[in-house]
Amino acid sequence: MSDRPVNQWKTLDKDLNRISHLEQATQYVARPLVAPGLGLAFIVIVAVAAAIFSGGSPDRLIVISAAVFGAYMALNIGANDVANNMGPAVGANALTMGGAIAIAAVCETAGALIAGGDVVSTISGGIVAPESLADRATFIWAMMAALMSAALWINLATWLGAPVSTTHSVVGGVMGAGIAAAGLAAVNWPTMGQIAASWVISPVLGGAVAALFLALIKAKIEYADDKIAAARRWVPILIAIMAGAFAAYLSIKGLKRIVSIDLPTALIIGLGVAVVAQLVSAPLIRKQSEGLENRKKSLKKLFGIPLVASAALLSFAHGANDVANAVGPLAAIVHAVQDFDTASKVQIPLWVMVIGAAGLSFGLMLFGPKLIRMVGSQITKLNPMRAYCVALSAAITVIVASWLGLPVSSTHIAVGAIFGVGFYREWHAERRARELGILKGKPVAPEERSRRKLVRRSHFLTIIAAWVITVPATALLSALVFWVISTLTL
Repeated sequence: MSDRPVNQWKTLDKDLNRISHLEQATQYVARPLVAPGLGLAFIVIVAVAAAIFSGGSPDRLIVISAAVFGAYMALNIGANDVANNMGPAVGANALTMGGAIAIAAVCETAGALIAGGDVVSTISGGIVAPESLADRATFIWAMMAALMSAALWINLATWLGAPVSTTHSVVGGVMGAGIAAAGLAAVNWPTMGQIAASWVISPVLGGAVAALFLALIKAKIEYADDKIAAARRWVPILIAIMAGAFAAYLSIKGLKRIVSIDLPTALIIGLGVAVVAQLVSAPLIRKQSEGLENRKKSLKKLFGIPLVASAALLSFAHGANDVANAVGPLAAIVHAVQDFDTASKVQIPLWVMVIGAAGLSFGLMLFGPKLIRMVGSQITKLNPMRAYCVALSAAITVIVASWLGLPVSSTHIAVGAIFGVGFYREWHAERRARELGILKGKPVAPEERSRRKLVRRSHFLTIIAAWVITVPATALLSALVFWVISTLTL
């Protein structure tokens, strides 16, 4: 018999090692379920809050159900829509993902609670004639169907990686429910025609404005012999344009709850802010540029802080405007239940606004990174200068569209601006390659130029397809949901 010592803990060590591996595997498998679990917990909390605030109403279950779907809608808007504001800054490495989410959550919530939800039209801007939904029960179920269908569609689009217009989703939902409730005659078709036109107007206008600013930056700064001196002259001007555009934009779109401002007044405010921004930023840029090398890489540092500021302002404006997409139908249902009235305009209660604001922030934190990465880096490569052009385009295009009375989508403008920057870079790179080839006597073959694509065509086609079918898809889904509900209840 051997006298060698026996390791009595060997079996226990093996067992503990297996348990450790099992725990790691369990954590890895469970990780994808954390975000949906927290989202579900938020929806449950909203249901409890709705039960408290609805009091002893005989239609208490209707309010709770509407609040649940409103919370679900807000989560999806936060996951999908907010990426348009923060994606470029993250893609340009001006912000980390965590920093972007923190800034967006604060600014979205502030925008929603401070300046959001002044008055919301329960028929989504005249899409459906109010008299066609005069019956209280029909009105409530139509709004419920619109809310459910829009939320489901945005969820699907987020899963597919396509940023879509939440406004168009709600419009499509209301239209589908209106048709199911009262027929085709109930729909305001001229308004729907304007919305269809915005599918083309928004991205083209946004892309054109972003491309023009990128061309300006390349011509006046990047290709200048003394890049730093050119930057000291032009970057304060670009900051002034950004500050003025955002001042006018927020005056028109973001401050309705505080004070009503018309377009001429907003433009005067924007001009005043632009002058102040020019005077303040010029010495700051001069100080920041001291010691920088005369090369393109140095220029990126000068655009970092303005880009972060523009992303924060875009998030504030988005929270102020698009929170109504999440809670508008919910507010309409609460109004109809409590006041027995289907008026075309209702005031959003504070507790409903809080649901919308919290839902936007939670949706961004839990599900936003996927779309932020896609918008920021997977469509085309962005740097701080290109991303700054996207932010500028988003603000300026909305001002121009408001002035011209054109229907536009902020989502389509922002993503269209990214496409515009990418396609301009393709065109510019091909032109320079052709010129350099001619100078060197070696023209670039067409086959080689065709391979130098700076915009991913797969994402381009997916996003365009999602934009085109948003209204028809949500309308069809809403009509189906309304038919099911009315069959069971009416």
